Parts: sequence; C-alpha cells; structure tokens
Amino acid sequence: MLTDAEITETLKKVRYPGFSRDIVSFGLVKKVAVSQGAANVLIELTSGSPEVAAQIKADAERALRELTELKHLYVEVKLPSGPAAANAARGAWSNRSGVPGIERVVAIASGKGGVGKSTVSVNLACALAHLGARVGLLDCDIYGPSIPLMMGIHRRPTIDDDEKLEPPVNHGVKLMSMGFLLEGDQPVIWRGPMIMKTIQQFISQVAWGELDFLLVDLPPGTGDAQLSLCQTVPLDGGVIVTTPQEASLGVVRKGIAMFEKVNVPILGIVENMSYFITPGGERVEIFGHGGGRAEAERQELAFLGEIPIFTEIRIGGDTGIPVVVAQPTGPAGSVFLKVAERLRERLTGAAKA
Repeated sequence: MLTDAEITETLKKVRYPGFSRDIVSFGLVKKVAVSQGAANVLIELTSGSPEVAAQIKADAERALRELTELKHLYVEVKLPSGPAAANAARGAWSNRSGVPGIERVVAIASGKGGVGKSTVSVNLACALAHLGARVGLLDCDIYGPSIPLMMGIHRRPTIDDDEKLEPPVNHGVKLMSMGFLLEGDQPVIWRGPMIMKTIQQFISQVAWGELDFLLVDLPPGTGDAQLSLCQTVPLDGGVIVTTPQEASLGVVRKGIAMFEKVNVPILGIVENMSYFITPGGERVEIFGHGGGRAEAERQELAFLGEIPIFTEIRIGGDTGIPVVVAQPTGPAGSVFLKVAERLRERLTGAAKA
C-alpha cells in the first residue's frame, strides 16, 4: 500500500530550478496525504515566479506518476501572497534568491580565461553605481582573486554586531573576495566542498545590506566548479563575456549550455577586446570583430555591447581605479556605461517587454 513516506521520498527527486537541492530539503513540501491509491500534495513557495511554480508542479507530477500504485494525483503549488507575490509576478527576472535586501543577483561568466571577465565585472559594477544603483561585487574566483587589486582595496573586512562580515566599500561598490582574507601571495589549496562552503558564507554571512544588484564574478571555465557555484549562488541571470575570435566563441556555447543546465536565464553577451584604435586613428581588429554579436543573434540572445581595447582600461585595473571611475565620460568609460544601461534595462524592464 502506498504511504505518505513513499510520496515524500519520491519528491526528493524534484530539484528547485537553478539549485542542486530538492524541494523536500528546502522545506517546500507542506502536506502529503495518501488514501486508497490517491495522493494529495501541497507545495508552498516562499519566493519565485509563476514559471518556477509551473516547472516544479510538472516535475513533481512526472516523478510521482512513476509510482505504479498511484491511481489518482493532485499537486497544488502555491506562490506567496503579499509583497513576495508582487515580486514573483514580475516574472522570470524577479528575485529568486531570497537573500534579504538584495534585489538581483547576476553572474558574470566566461567559457575560458583571458577574455577580461573580471575587468568587465569591475567596470560594470562601478558603472551601475555611477548610474545611481546600490551595487555589490562578489569575487567567486577563490584560487585567483583579482577584484581587490582591480578595485584598489586590500584591507580585511570587519565583523559587525551580528557576527557578519562587513564588506569593504570602494568606488561606491560593496566588495567581498577571498583576496581580502589572504596574506600576500598565499595560495588557496582547497577541494570543492570547502569552496562551496565559502561561497555560501559570502552570500549569507556578509552584511550586504540593501542592494539593487549583486554582481558575481565567476571563475573562468564551465566545469564542475562553475556548475556548483551557479547552483550555490541564487542567480537571477547570467552575462557571458567573450572575445571576437572563434576560439572564444566555441567556448561561449558551453557557457550558454552551463547556464541552461542550471535554469539560469542568460541576460546577454558582451564582446571584450573588440578592436583597437591606433594613435593615428586606424582601427585594428586584432582578434577579428563581430563574433560576439553574431553568436548572440545565432543563439537568440541579447547583445549587450562591444568593448574596444583601451590602454586606459588596463591602467585602471592595475592601479585600482577602474576606467569608469577615472574617466566616466571618456571613450572607454562611456562604453561600459552603455553596457551597464542595457544590462539594467534587461533586469528591470524585461517583464514589461
């Protein structure tokens, strides 16, 4: 005879979209009742969108119908009421995170290293702050943290009265990085579980306060570490950084597949190192040109913009004063501001589009 315990155990196969944990371990299954081969299941979400609710309902029904003893099935998925429900009604771009005070969590990723992903992350964070947003930047590259150097701050975070880390602030952006916790060039020699625990603490044990956007600078690549990070950090969307040449674009497709695998919507593609202007005014396309835009069109994704090679961008990263801060109206700074404006529109205006 079918039991409540068997139903609950089967529901452990149902993952919350975008996470590696199941809906039972999240405590979302509120009621299971079985009688004469008929099962009634109540699932209550604390956040999320109607699309997320529909997916959970479909996945739960699919899993339970595999039970041969089950004759009738009714699964109800409830969205929250009140302010949380209004947030959920905004659709796929609404905050799924449940992190108090943080409106949007966005990952900046690249399929491979060397494409300037951290440079883009730093300047986008500063550009959003320049546009008036409350911004945080989380450096998830545990092995090679570069955000402290690029943002020009190296002091250790303090502890507040709630025993949470106070994120250092520079250029109007709240920051957290493993680089703040290391001495000099001390290496991090950790296995995956330690990294996951640290990232979780950087989300839940840091006093981020009220933020409009938390940008997450992911480590390069699309392996297990990146997949786990995408499942650990509650993401509202991802941005993929590439360079124009085919070698990078081939890996971009893997990055797109990575986000799709963990149910994270892709906000768009940024083409970095797009071209170079010589002192004489000649345009040189060192790595080719237009590959990022073409790939975005091929994948039916938004193209957020192309960033040329400017010496000022490199200088900003080396000196800890990003070019958006040093020269916001200059050629390099204005490019990042335009990309930031498009990203903000994608996040805050997508539900209206």
